[in-house]
Amino acid sequence: MTQQAIQKGYEVTAVTRNPDTFPLQHESLNVLYGDVYNFNSVQQAIVGQDAVLSTLGVPFSKKPISVYSQGIIHIIQAMKNFHVDRLICVSSSATEPHFDPNGGFIFERIVQPLIVNTIGKQLYEDMRRMESLVRESELDWTIVRPSGLFHTPNVTPYQVGETYLKGRFTSRSDLAASMLEQLSVNTYLRKIMAVSTVSEQPSMLKMIMKEAFQGKSHKGA
Repeated sequence: MTQQAIQKGYEVTAVTRNPDTFPLQHESLNVLYGDVYNFNSVQQAIVGQDAVLSTLGVPFSKKPISVYSQGIIHIIQAMKNFHVDRLICVSSSATEPHFDPNGGFIFERIVQPLIVNTIGKQLYEDMRRMESLVRESELDWTIVRPSGLFHTPNVTPYQVGETYLKGRFTSRSDLAASMLEQLSVNTYLRKIMAVSTVSEQPSMLKMIMKEAFQGKSHKGA
């Protein structure tokens, strides 16, 4: 996302727990250390900004997760303190699963329930808390719900829609592009936007192995 934002001409502040290893350098980029559990850290990142794009992410865990809800509490409060109104935050299609008659028995009856109700239960419960806090805020928010995230080197054809799309996968490049697009339009202002990649589809089995069993961050199902 950072690279795409710079290419679009934005002045970007990237907030990360590991600024020394951040892979990009540019005259339009400011890289800051940040910890969403630390309110002062969040305030330092948000002061002087025109918009906030939140892409919080943690691995699945059997233990309770609070990074999404606690992080967004601090983000919302800091935005209000500094009169920053535009918030675009990443959630997941798995926070509100829909039955797809074309999804197939294995996906609908085995894969999706396994991810949503077992492996990712703690994560998605906290994402739902985050979504509620965002909707209750007085900010100009957009909640973005991708499906299973995977990598493509560039932006590919994708589609967006309100609340839900049938697509199972979303390229991270496409997710970034869809979020940046919302900075210049009001189509999904105070709405939930689903985003789905249409031209490339990874292996479902490989996705499960990578996301669930290798401890990678997962935002969709």
